[in-house]
Amino acid sequence: MSLQDNGGKQAVFFERIMGLPVFDTHTHLVGDRLGARDFWEIAHYFWFYRELQAGGYPDGAEKLPEEERIAAFLNAYRSTRSTLMNWTFTSIMRELYGIGIKDEDSIREAITAVRHSAAEEGWAQETADRMNIRRFVVNHPEHAAFQGMRHPAVWIPRIDGALGRWVDRIVQSEEPARTFHAVRDEINRQLDGYKDAGCPGIMTTLPRYESSANIRREIGSASGRDDIMMELLHLICAAADRNGLLVQLFLGVERSWCGTAFPANDTERILKLAALFETYRCPFELVLASELNNLDAVQAAWNFPNVHVGGMWWFNFRASTYRDSMQYRLEALPASKSSVIVSDARCMEWSYGKILLVKKLAAEFLWERVTSGWIDEETALHTAEEWFYASAVKRYGISAGGA
Repeated sequence: MSLQDNGGKQAVFFERIMGLPVFDTHTHLVGDRLGARDFWEIAHYFWFYRELQAGGYPDGAEKLPEEERIAAFLNAYRSTRSTLMNWTFTSIMRELYGIGIKDEDSIREAITAVRHSAAEEGWAQETADRMNIRRFVVNHPEHAAFQGMRHPAVWIPRIDGALGRWVDRIVQSEEPARTFHAVRDEINRQLDGYKDAGCPGIMTTLPRYESSANIRREIGSASGRDDIMMELLHLICAAADRNGLLVQLFLGVERSWCGTAFPANDTERILKLAALFETYRCPFELVLASELNNLDAVQAAWNFPNVHVGGMWWFNFRASTYRDSMQYRLEALPASKSSVIVSDARCMEWSYGKILLVKKLAAEFLWERVTSGWIDEETALHTAEEWFYASAVKRYGISAGGA
């Protein structure tokens, strides 16, 4: 086959990957304000903002007069032109608005363009359709009614706030054992309610923990926070199992060491939870923010039929970690055991941009696997369809008619 023929086949393959449907499995989208309300809401998205600050963008830039703000942004934008989020922001501006950011006038043009798109009634659905994003997950019920969209968001309740309060109550109680049993009843009522409301599952983050799920402890006056939390996780998983609910575990971000969130690799993080996966039949989905646990999550999914691997979260959202994680998953797991998309987006434009990036990375990775002879094109496309969409549809129990 000539290089020209191979290039043509690659272009067709990439086009097919880009057209596949997507399930965005973790967002911060709010149903009545899905699109960015102004340019700066896109430009100041947390991940890009961090990179801009590293490139010299000042704290409190939003307080600057607009002309000074534009100049400061342009300098930081140019300084960060090699970074992943700069690429994504640049793609958002180019693909959605037809604007290349090159000078202050182009930024003013973008400010006007986003102001216009914010006033367009169908902009959010149009933006999602351009990347074939069909469904989204949110964690708060008041965010799930997606105005102007064909489908509401899937609501997976976030319980980490409640989990922390339950631990505090037991630690501070004069009768920890009695309070623990009261919390057990509250957990059962809460998860029963989620089942009745039609939720497919629950989501929680977890801090670093020293206790392990395979060592059971009676809760009493000498119990530490980690032991209490682990016993509460047993109660939560038992209630999820009884109600047929998914348990999403978001792992790898620490907030107790300093005033900002930080990634924390822990070689025993998933190992200490393995007894939960073995004891309860409910499905688990592991979503990681720490690079060194990506292989651990795949090993857990390989060992336990009810464990699945979710998308890349927080500090794990990097091209390098995506490529490694996709290799781990491809060679060890059926594609139906993985979802690869967690946009963490706060506006539809960033959901579009980050999913564009993931699709590009997946297309490059899978095409390399095809051309090196490990898989054929049909397997590659099936893998991408499962990773982007189909596995999440099954995992979250979404009917074909509602997807």
